[in-house]
Amino acid sequence: MPDIISLLPDSVANQIAAGEVVQRPASVVKELLENAIDAGASVIKLVVKDSGKTLIQVTDNGKGMSETDARMSFERHATSKIKKTEDLFHIHTKGFRGEALASIAAVAQVELKTRQPETELGTHVEIEASKIKTCDATQCPVGSTFIVKNLFYNVPARRYFLKSEAIELRHIIDELQRVALTHPDIEFAMTHNGAEVFTLPQVPLRQRIVHVFGNKYNEKLVPVEEQTDIVSVSGFVGKPDASKKTRGEQYFFINNRFIKNTYLNHAVVSAFQDMLQSGHYPLYLLYLEIDPAQIDINIHPTKTEIKFQDERAVYAIIHAAVRRALGKFNISPSLDFDQETSIRISPVRAGQDLTPPRIDINPGFNPFASEVPEKKRESSLRGWFDQRERNQDGWQELLQITNQVQTKPFEAGALTPVLEQEQITADLTFHDEMPVMQLMRKFIVCASPKGLMVIDQQRAHQRILFEKFARQIEAGKGSSQQLLFPQNVEVNKQDFVLIQENMETLEGLGFTLIAVDDHSFEILGVPVDAGAGDGQKILEDFLEQWKNEAADLKINNREKIAWAMAATSSVRYGQMLTTPEMHNLVSQLMQCNMPFTFRDNRSTLVSLNQQELEQQFR
Repeated sequence: MPDIISLLPDSVANQIAAGEVVQRPASVVKELLENAIDAGASVIKLVVKDSGKTLIQVTDNGKGMSETDARMSFERHATSKIKKTEDLFHIHTKGFRGEALASIAAVAQVELKTRQPETELGTHVEIEASKIKTCDATQCPVGSTFIVKNLFYNVPARRYFLKSEAIELRHIIDELQRVALTHPDIEFAMTHNGAEVFTLPQVPLRQRIVHVFGNKYNEKLVPVEEQTDIVSVSGFVGKPDASKKTRGEQYFFINNRFIKNTYLNHAVVSAFQDMLQSGHYPLYLLYLEIDPAQIDINIHPTKTEIKFQDERAVYAIIHAAVRRALGKFNISPSLDFDQETSIRISPVRAGQDLTPPRIDINPGFNPFASEVPEKKRESSLRGWFDQRERNQDGWQELLQITNQVQTKPFEAGALTPVLEQEQITADLTFHDEMPVMQLMRKFIVCASPKGLMVIDQQRAHQRILFEKFARQIEAGKGSSQQLLFPQNVEVNKQDFVLIQENMETLEGLGFTLIAVDDHSFEILGVPVDAGAGDGQKILEDFLEQWKNEAADLKINNREKIAWAMAATSSVRYGQMLTTPEMHNLVSQLMQCNMPFTFRDNRSTLVSLNQQELEQQFR
């Protein structure tokens, strides 16, 4: 048989490697920024067009490259960072694998202009699909400029699967922020389609955080500082009121490298125990310094995963450091015996007579006796029984009406989600006199043609509002409630870009917003159905819900916005509803296009017919 195994051409091998290293435009930005930092740059400029699909340009004032190095830098596994295997465990640079530039050059048209300080002329290299087109001398400033054009031009399938410009731009901003937060001593600038996005001067770390996320974060930061022989921890955590429903503003940096680690994240979250609302996540930016020999970062081409020699010890130190910081700034409860006056004992003077303590005993004391007078207790119990009787009367009336509206034979079965509209609405005439009850401040119980109907109040209201908001967005005519006084709200850069890219849709929803600068908006109006409240809080809550929806790939962006606004504006579990409010909610739900399902095939209501009730009682 003939031999069938052969070496892949370099161009094919590079494209395979590019699949791991270059996943989207943000991957290119990350690699080029890290190379600029390794080159010793103090100023780095990023220029992006069409969210990186058309152009990504990174310019730095680092040490530059010679002509030979400029050519060699695009070869696979060509690097100046390591020489031997042992170097993998003493890495102090961002890059070391020698794959990034070769991978980028395999899927894009790349230009490099670079010059070292000691030379008068620099080098200009053009490369396309891993093949060098030109390499000659040129006039250029000291440092390097990488120009990446038409990413994935030769891999149309990869280009097709890129997300919208707004999403890809957010990923690019993510990467820039991670690098900028690690190096406050470096000046960064970014423009997108000719518009300035970031200008970050050289400042101390706290000011860099404020420049990246906005001025409102300054008062929310609690400093963390812990020095141990295993690891040093520094940085900031946010106060509990700075927590959000998304995990976006959570950063771990190890030896100035951004990493993702769910185990260490748990160490921080558990330190906030009993201080956060359910479903909320704390803000933190923690910087760990550890001996490179104690970690392994050669896990994945993206270099965001890491292994520790003693992960449990690192976990314990981080947990203790965060807990100590919160206690030090009086954010978490702490015991201070120096301040506890109740246990202070005055010192005994020389020659002072000691008097034994006197203990008085009340023989008639009964610790189980009630302190409530008998008449008052009788009154409280009578009120409880009266309420119980009123509830029983309501249930009897409800069951009587249920029997009256029964028109079809019942089917046996357990509590079953209602799937078809005809099952309930066929003969139902819902009127204000029909009894309804709220159960556990979570469910609404009312009559149906076949028995009882139990409605999830929060899901039902979200379904009602979603359909309403979706119609408004489609028509571009959302009802807006104008604020008496305009409010200024400051957002981080990602949220600013997100709002700008979807301004037309938000106006259709009912928001009236005007950009003040690159970090804030003036709120003139909010959707009518957002309810009464602070305009700034309504917008901030909506943004958090919107970002929560980002991961749902089954629906389009407009539906995500409608669901986010519905979640922001709906009634909550635990909220008491009046009888008219319950009647109104049930009536509106029955008028929806899909009243019986919430999302992902979850139900808004279940029905219980007479036969099922009788089976329960045997």
